[in-house]
Formats: sequence, structure tokens, C-alpha cells
Amino acid sequence: MQETIDKITRSFNAELEKASSVAELNELRVRYLGKNGVFTEVMKSLKDIAKEDKPFFGKLLNDARVKIEEVLQEKDKTAAKEEQRARLLAERIDITLPGVSAEAGSIHPLSKVKAEFAEIFTSLGFEIKEGPEVELDFFNFQLLNIPKDHPARDMQDTFYITDDVVLRTHTSPMQARVMLEQKPPIRVIIPGKVYRVDDDASHSPMFQQIEGLVVDKNISLCDLKGCLETVCKKLFSSKTKIRFRPSFFPFTEPSVEVDCSCPLCGGKGCRICKGTGWIEILGAGILNPKVLDNCGIDSSVYSGFAFGVGMERVAMIRYGIPDIRIFFENDIRFLKQYK
Repeated sequence: MQETIDKITRSFNAELEKASSVAELNELRVRYLGKNGVFTEVMKSLKDIAKEDKPFFGKLLNDARVKIEEVLQEKDKTAAKEEQRARLLAERIDITLPGVSAEAGSIHPLSKVKAEFAEIFTSLGFEIKEGPEVELDFFNFQLLNIPKDHPARDMQDTFYITDDVVLRTHTSPMQARVMLEQKPPIRVIIPGKVYRVDDDASHSPMFQQIEGLVVDKNISLCDLKGCLETVCKKLFSSKTKIRFRPSFFPFTEPSVEVDCSCPLCGGKGCRICKGTGWIEILGAGILNPKVLDNCGIDSSVYSGFAFGVGMERVAMIRYGIPDIRIFFENDIRFLKQYK
């Protein structure tokens, strides 16, 4: 039995010299001290030893086992420290290198224009209203003097969901909703997304619009011109002028196209205004009496005006942007210009 214990100790010491990692030491611990290890097998052989010799050899075997456990624990600590040191060296971060910083965002030019419109109109006493983008034909067309068989429907290439449900082609349906729910005097603007089947450098299937509505007694074209001139001066510059040209919209009569003096060249003529000094900016007009009557407002007592402007158009003019599609590409090079 003494020879067996000495042999186990020599074998263990030889293998311990070769073990350098925590994993290898664990394997060694299992092989010698585990449930089915070397010492467990030797302990089983004690039954074959004479009864009077069992205490002596049992103590020898236990002492050898305890010594091996102590050696393994000490070697474990050393190996663990070495592995930790090696890992820290491998994972070391060079703090002298420049860091990777997140770029600060910026407000999108369309959001800037929308916020400016809101600030200008609220300073003039307008309320801000918003409505659904999926709209009933009744509000989008019929209440606005565009019945089912009206040729003006061809002017607005519409996305139909069903025969009676559309993606709104303008924010005007909300004008009708406001007039149905609120008695004059009314002074509101309605910003929001609108949808038309159109796609080129100056048109998009989805774009943003702001419409204005004023209903009160004795409203005239002069009130409309004064309002829009004030807005354009605040939006572009104090020297901005506007002019009206006759036009047609089913929901206004008379109707006008509104031009403003080119904010880039001051009306002298440039590439943006195509040498004319003027840029078409929005459509407007005096509310058609039929629209007022359709919405339950007595057209013999009240009158009003309405206008609609595309926010992309204003942003394109203001920032000299040639293609409306750039707004929706999320090109970081484009967005960086507006920090």
C-alpha cells in the first residue's frame, strides 16, 4: 500500500509539472480526487488489508490526498492570476487613440419650415388643427363643392382605398370638419401630409401642406392679400411682395394663384425664378358660398378665405433645393447642411 501511495504521488507530481492552465488543473483534480478518481479506487482496496493495518494506511492515504488538494489549490490561484493578466493585456484599450463619437442630429428643413409657419400664424391669432390622413370622399370632395361627377376631380390624382374612402389629396377636408363643428368667427391653419399619384423632381406621392381658413363677416380679397403678404414678409424678408393671378378652384370663388417676389434675387431674375423675378408659391381664394352652405354656415351672413401652400415648395425656394425627392432620401450629407 505504501508503494501504491508513493507511486500515485510521483505520477501526480509529474502531471502537475505539465499542467499550466486552470482547465488542465481541473482535469487533474477530477482524475485524482474525483468520484471515480485514483484515490477513490485506492480507498476501495483498503478492505483487503489486515484490520490492524487499516488505520495506518488509511491515514497515509488521507494525508496524501490532503497534500494533493493543497497543492492544486495553490497552483489554481497562480494559474488564474496568470490567465487574468494575459486576458487584460490582450483586451487592453489604448486610451490615447481618438474616441468614436456619435454625430449630433439636426432639424430637418421641412420641420424648420413647418415650425416657422406655426409660429407666424399663431402670432396672427390662428389656431392649429389636424385631421385624418385617410379620409371620406364626402369630406375630401363633396362638401368642398366637388361632387362625384365634377371634372375637377381629374385635377387631383387620388389614391382610392374604396369608392368612398381616399388618402386625402389636400388638408381641406379638415376645413369642412371645422366649419361643421365650430361657429364663426373661425381662424385656423391645418398642417399635415397629403397624397397624390404624382412623382417627379417637383412632385411627390406624399408631401406636406398647410392650409388656412378664415370665416367671419365681411371678409374680402383684401383681407386675404393682407394676410398672405404679412406671412411672406415674415417667412422670407420684409421686402417681399406678392401678386395675385386669376385661377380656378371649386371650393373658392374668386380663386387666385399667389406669386411672391423671388427671395433669392429680390425680383431681379435668376435661375430659380427663371428670370421672371416671381415664384408661384400657393393657391387661395374667397370661400365659395356653396362650401359655406354645405357646412351649415349662412353664406348670406358670413364669408371667408382659404389658402393652401406646400411646405416642400417653400423649403425648396428658401434653401435652393432643386429636387423634392432629396427631402426623403435621408442622405446625411444633405442633412448636415442644416445644423
